Amino acid sequence: MPRPSEGRLPAVLLAVFALIWTALAIAPWYRQDWALENVLVVVGVAALVARHRRHPFSDRAYVLLFCFGVLHEIGAHYTYAEVPYDRWVEALSGRGLNDWLDLQRNHFDRLVHFLYGLLLFRPAQELLCADGSVRGWRAWLFPLSVLAAGSMLFELFEWAAAEVFGGDLGQAYLGTQGDIWDAHKDMALALLGSLLTAAALGIAGRGAAAGDGSVRSR
Repeated sequence: MPRPSEGRLPAVLLAVFALIWTALAIAPWYRQDWALENVLVVVGVAALVARHRRHPFSDRAYVLLFCFGVLHEIGAHYTYAEVPYDRWVEALSGRGLNDWLDLQRNHFDRLVHFLYGLLLFRPAQELLCADGSVRGWRAWLFPLSVLAAGSMLFELFEWAAAEVFGGDLGQAYLGTQGDIWDAHKDMALALLGSLLTAAALGIAGRGAAAGDGSVRSR
């Protein structure tokens, strides 16, 4: 497993994230939806700070968590269904991304669900394997299972919030954009992201092991 962070990078990332969070907290498009989106963020950051004092993650894991957190805050500011990435691309290239790719909906939520699995596999693996009791195939299966379960629980949380709050707030938070299979696709993308990272890390690990063996054999 990667070496736990011993430098200032986690503190720097936390400070930068706090600045970004503050900037995106100013005049979000839907204040109530922004507040709902940030409930888990506040809990998660507090848990990370508390854990860092005793069992820090690696620098790489903190960078991955930071990237995912920033993307989530962008989605929270605009609401996931209305992040204007298409206008941003059009301003740069003269043509919207949806036109380039023939997309019929806002896919920012799909991207973040995919990156949830892709970016958070390594932090989840470090969390579960920190004490050395989880090894071998379990060090790959357990993070996959935890992330898949987390994706499912978040979809249930979204559904429950939409039922409780209803109206425009419920629809803004749920963000299905009329797709009855939205939750299923989101969970599938999260699992795909996790599988891709697991495969990449597994291949890199075997390559490193082979390299070590070739050095020793000389």
